[in-house]
Amino acid sequence: MRMFGFSLAYFLVILDTTVLTIALPDLRASLGGSLAGQQWAVNAYTVAFAAALLTGGAVADRYGAARIFKVGVAAFGVISLLSAAAPQLGVLIGLRALLGVAGALCTGGSLGLLAELFPVPADRARATGLWAAITGAALAAGPLLGGLLVDLFGWRAVFLINPPIALVSLLVMRAVRSPHGERRIDWQVQALACAFLGLVAEALIEAAPVAALAALVTLAALVLVERRSHAPALPGGLLAATWPELLAGTVANFAFSGALFVLTLLLQDTLHLTPMAAGLAFLPLTLPMTVNPLLTGRLVARYGPRPPILGGLALITAGLAGLALTEPLAPWLVVMGFGLSFVLPALMAGMVNSAPPGTAGTAGGVLNAFRQVGATLGVAVMGVVGRPLLVAAVLAALTCFGYALAARRARAAVPV
Repeated sequence: MRMFGFSLAYFLVILDTTVLTIALPDLRASLGGSLAGQQWAVNAYTVAFAAALLTGGAVADRYGAARIFKVGVAAFGVISLLSAAAPQLGVLIGLRALLGVAGALCTGGSLGLLAELFPVPADRARATGLWAAITGAALAAGPLLGGLLVDLFGWRAVFLINPPIALVSLLVMRAVRSPHGERRIDWQVQALACAFLGLVAEALIEAAPVAALAALVTLAALVLVERRSHAPALPGGLLAATWPELLAGTVANFAFSGALFVLTLLLQDTLHLTPMAAGLAFLPLTLPMTVNPLLTGRLVARYGPRPPILGGLALITAGLAGLALTEPLAPWLVVMGFGLSFVLPALMAGMVNSAPPGTAGTAGGVLNAFRQVGATLGVAVMGVVGRPLLVAAVLAALTCFGYALAARRARAAVPV
């Protein structure tokens, strides 16, 4: 039952990464705004989510996963109500950013609970598969549920489904407690990390040189402060040990969020489908992400995370190439959906398993931060480049090749 409780909250968090995308044409008709404004309506959430994930994981490790989880879920429900009443696009963008922060607290807490409730790695891998299946259902439900609600009630309705789900999650998890951890938090480092990620997104979406320069300056300050910090945001050696997985997660979310954005505009603005019909058109992509993670969890428990990650990246590459070069969408959406359903649960299981004791929330936060950066880049870059799906296919192919080389070198480095 507890597994259901924190998976349900993560369902809520992931739902909001996709549910608004399908409502963009109705949102534009209601509140106006440019293409960049629509991008920010989607990206304000993912930018704030990515920027706050490191902090959310560190706070969960320090103050207790269950406590931070409950705070995040409660805040998510309240801010969703305010978002439904937003009178202007700028107000909605600001509220979406606050939703991203609340989502980061939910995620950091749920990852910490996953490590606490399932201490044995094989059990944790299977639990991660179930957790990913529930969250895959959120990805499947996002376009479909968003299309249905927009058709019936308009874009504001997509936010009104959040408070009841948040309430159920809180009721299920009300008796769960977690101990405080030993880890300290350097708030200066956390603030610089948030600022850097936000500036990168602004530079990409608005093509703003000033924001790009500010991002570089912030990154330099972050590196200097991180080196001297008594409580670094990234545990020592974490990036060096897990960079192939972090790259794979970034590219997977780049492909998914970017393709969703591009295809939504194609289906509604060019092919003139209704929001509901467009949501149905995405089912071949999202349904495999609901059913296949259970198999992925078993594969990870038996063979480790690398084979599913490598196979998933190959399928994502094939799916993107097919979408870019051929006419029928559905078969290639299925291929891409299965690829994502192999990659994402295996990445999460691998990161949480490799985390030092007491840092599961941080390790998961690092992975999710990279993934959400990828999602932000996907919407920003694929909204402005020519042949966006083909560009994404090439990027995924290069990542697949690089991950295969990294996995081979890692195997060769293991003493016999």
